[in-house]
Amino acid sequence: MTATPLARRLPALALAAVAACAVVPLAKSAPGADVKLEALTFDAFKARLARAGSQNFKYTLVDAWSTTCGPCKENFPHLVEMHRKYAGKGLQVVSLSLDDKADKKALEAARTFLTEKDAKFLNVLLDEEFGVGFEKLDINAIPAVFVFGPDGKLVKKYSLDDPNNQFTYEQVEKDVAALLAAK
Repeated sequence: MTATPLARRLPALALAAVAACAVVPLAKSAPGADVKLEALTFDAFKARLARAGSQNFKYTLVDAWSTTCGPCKENFPHLVEMHRKYAGKGLQVVSLSLDDKADKKALEAARTFLTEKDAKFLNVLLDEEFGVGFEKLDINAIPAVFVFGPDGKLVKKYSLDDPNNQFTYEQVEKDVAALLAAK
């Protein structure tokens, strides 16, 4: 018995249909699909923070990091988790990359890292000469975390500058949860 032309093509058509079905859902829910890295000058960044209240954010958590900072990358999942837990309660989460804007490899690594971590919140690359971010934020090391009020004014700063007073992301979360509960 010989197969008809349609019967011979049926297995190939079935495979194509299965492949198409398998690809569509993955494309819609692919992690990192909506992740962007926006270049802002420090003044533009501060202006964005000052508008947080008009966007119904009670507080903004800013995590300063770079692709060359191992502890920054190790702790980044805490930032993603805080966004998931507290965005609906009035917390805006922002990652602030202090990578050198002239270093193409670092910028590509930052984009890849943010995509892999599914960082679907505001991700800013400081669009200034390398090192200016440390000066403007008044820090000597990263990671560093800042909590700003809805008016863009600093509420709390966590840095590694004092070796006798190191912070943890668990401490940051506890403090943020208390701030959100108090408002």
